[in-house]
Amino acid sequence: MTATPDSDALEGPPAGVHSLWRLRHYLRPHRGALAVMLGTALAGVGVAIAIPLVTKALIDGPITERDLGPVLPLGLIALALGVLEAVLVFWRRWVQSSAVLAMETEMRRDLYAHLQVLPMGFHSQWQSGQLLSRATTDLSAIRRFAGFGLLFLVINILQVTLVTGVLLHMYWPLGLVVAAAAAPIVWLSTRFEKAYVVVSRRVQDEQGDLATLAEEGAVGIRVIKSFGRSEHVSRQYERAAQQLHETSMDKVRLSAKFWTFLEVIPNLAVVVVLLLGAIGVGTGRLTPGELVAFITLMLSLVWPVASLGFILAMAQEAMTAAARILEIFDTEPDIVSGAQVIERPRGHLRFEHVDFAFPDAPDEPVLRDVNLDLQPGETVALVGATGSGKTILTALVPRLYDVTGGRITIDGVDVRDLELGHLRTLVATAFEEPTLFSMSARENLTLGRADASDADIDEALDIAQAGFARDLPWGLETRIGEQGMALSGGQRQRLALARAVLAQPTVLVLDDTLSALDVHTEKLVEEALRRVLGSTTGLVVAHRASTVLLADKVALIEGGTITHVGGHSELLATVPAYRELLAAEADHEAAHEGARS
Repeated sequence: MTATPDSDALEGPPAGVHSLWRLRHYLRPHRGALAVMLGTALAGVGVAIAIPLVTKALIDGPITERDLGPVLPLGLIALALGVLEAVLVFWRRWVQSSAVLAMETEMRRDLYAHLQVLPMGFHSQWQSGQLLSRATTDLSAIRRFAGFGLLFLVINILQVTLVTGVLLHMYWPLGLVVAAAAAPIVWLSTRFEKAYVVVSRRVQDEQGDLATLAEEGAVGIRVIKSFGRSEHVSRQYERAAQQLHETSMDKVRLSAKFWTFLEVIPNLAVVVVLLLGAIGVGTGRLTPGELVAFITLMLSLVWPVASLGFILAMAQEAMTAAARILEIFDTEPDIVSGAQVIERPRGHLRFEHVDFAFPDAPDEPVLRDVNLDLQPGETVALVGATGSGKTILTALVPRLYDVTGGRITIDGVDVRDLELGHLRTLVATAFEEPTLFSMSARENLTLGRADASDADIDEALDIAQAGFARDLPWGLETRIGEQGMALSGGQRQRLALARAVLAQPTVLVLDDTLSALDVHTEKLVEEALRRVLGSTTGLVVAHRASTVLLADKVALIEGGTITHVGGHSELLATVPAYRELLAAEADHEAAHEGARS
């Protein structure tokens, strides 16, 4: 994929609470679980406050008065409260895990589905690693915050507020000390949030860049090794990894400073409380039980306050992740499905004054006023120099892109008015660069027709001269590896051709599908394809004269427009540009064959 500039990655919508708020609908189906989580957490706060109060009653009552009778009941109450707190924690975590994992699964499903409907222009502009990091790292960051950070952000604030209120009620001078400690924490949190959101976004974007380099290194390993460029590619990866390391260290240093202050402030408050509390006991303003309860409650605030940095960091990462994911969700698909269905398709394909320009270059048309008529069952060979617009013309038929002017019709119906899934059952394409998936050969073959019988599969394999698939270690059930890298280029191309033939389309588009085949295999494939093309409308991008002979007529495309249409012999005799194009291609093939021999 084409890499986006680094600066582009930072120009998305700013991260903030609103980013997470826009994803709140994923939590709605789990409102019951959220209520249980909140209820058990609140009950846990109540229990945590009650235990020190029971301790106060134990010290100031039976222990001070040397009455051992109430000790056992009060001790059992404290024990029961501790067990209850443990049960509440277990219940909350069990419900929490189930809910947030389901939420993450739903988000991942929707994100993948949305990526499938986005236009080819989007996928050509975005790094695959950036998309991968959003579908994995960013979704996990949101899940962690939704399942842990959000809950404890609410609970910790509530706990600090309630405990501070209890402390003020018990002995207001010490309560004021605790309340005063909150002021620097709020100030530090505000400053931390502004700085952390920037560095967090940089880290997540650089993780995406690194994932892209790792993927390209794995997919292109044969090219890298064949050119002896392993060290060069490794240095690129190391530079990106080092940049990520430096940015991550900036993030760590920022977090460490913040967390250090959060640790220091409550500890200073504890020292002050101990000093003033001891004076209070000495002067009779506090009982020993109240001081113990006060210190116990005070210490119970250390974790909520100290964890605030961790939770705020998690919140910033989640907000940044949400903003990055929304960049994808906010991209509207420009290929919108129609509603029409052709009940009895015949395959009459027409290009009527077709223009096309890429969205990022609207003033540089690739195709201009293209007119071509393919009758049902007719095969047309599309011939032109490199860059003349052949491939983009074939991509317009299944609506991988949409025309920017004119229209394309099948049986008189504009392809933009057809239901998109229906259109893509009518049209099957085999590309010059075949894309195979990390699944079995059978699964790759039946990708366009899941209900194909074994007889249909065998026929398609025979037509494409792809019988080698039967001889794989586990036959058609053999997994062929990512991108089909376990196969040769010609094998991948033949398997992709078999997949297109198996779909039994009304219109078959072959984008220079035979380019990787040797002359002998190509001849066998062409002989078998003649039978298929006899009952299917075919649009064939051709470079070799032998491929052109498959067609009923030839369309010559020059500079983005079709200049001549006619039989092969007719164009060969009357159009010098056509003759020169085939002659140059023949010379190239001869040189290539000579080099191989």
